Amino acid sequence: MTRFFATAAILTLGAGGVLADDDHALHQKGAILSEADTQKVASFDILAAHAHRADNTVTFHMTTNGNAGADTPEPVGGVGGAEVFSYVWPTSLDPEAVGFEAGTGILALAATSHPDFDDTPLVDENNDGDTGNDGLLWHSHWVVLTPTEACGSGALAVRDIPEGATPQLPATWPGLPIYLDSPGFTPLFDGPEITVTVGFRSDVDLAGVAYDGVTSALRVNANVHAPLLCVVDVFDIASGDLSLPAKIN
Repeated sequence: MTRFFATAAILTLGAGGVLADDDHALHQKGAILSEADTQKVASFDILAAHAHRADNTVTFHMTTNGNAGADTPEPVGGVGGAEVFSYVWPTSLDPEAVGFEAGTGILALAATSHPDFDDTPLVDENNDGDTGNDGLLWHSHWVVLTPTEACGSGALAVRDIPEGATPQLPATWPGLPIYLDSPGFTPLFDGPEITVTVGFRSDVDLAGVAYDGVTSALRVNANVHAPLLCVVDVFDIASGDLSLPAKIN
């Protein structure tokens, strides 16, 4: 899929299925607005991305041109080569804000689905008593993204943890050798809208933090080795250029 540039707001819609809901990102002051593109998969075609805060709590949300969360990856039968679909909010926050080593890359909130593995060992998303079988269900992560040429020219990956390295990591790090946190914040869906509300420590300064919105696919290295998790397809970018033009107020 190719990227497109955000140019206009879509306030109502027909075939895309977006409803006139005042709570959706599409209708929020300061939202990043993006033009609909019928060449894209509707559930990943971003119309708007927004984030707002109340004290140390931030709500990230995104309006799509279809039913958000409706499309999930096809299983491949193992971790190597597994696909990950994601709704992502890259931010200007230092990774230290959520417990990672400082200055290590782009801190992003992600809601992901991946049927071939489970990376939320502390959360039982489907409430069946087994915490290791629900990777397909949409769940949240903090990730640290870095440019990684091994994933392709100009591509990003979730930052790897080299063997023997002991960087600072969040308490809810799931044990994978990458800068990935599984904080347990639940993604909520309302037709075209996905929303994730997250909490921060009281000492994290959130005023004026910049953000963007992205939908993308990632893939686990077939050898399950560094680079472990590459961004392999960008479906859409709210700003068009990953410039993080919006600010949390």
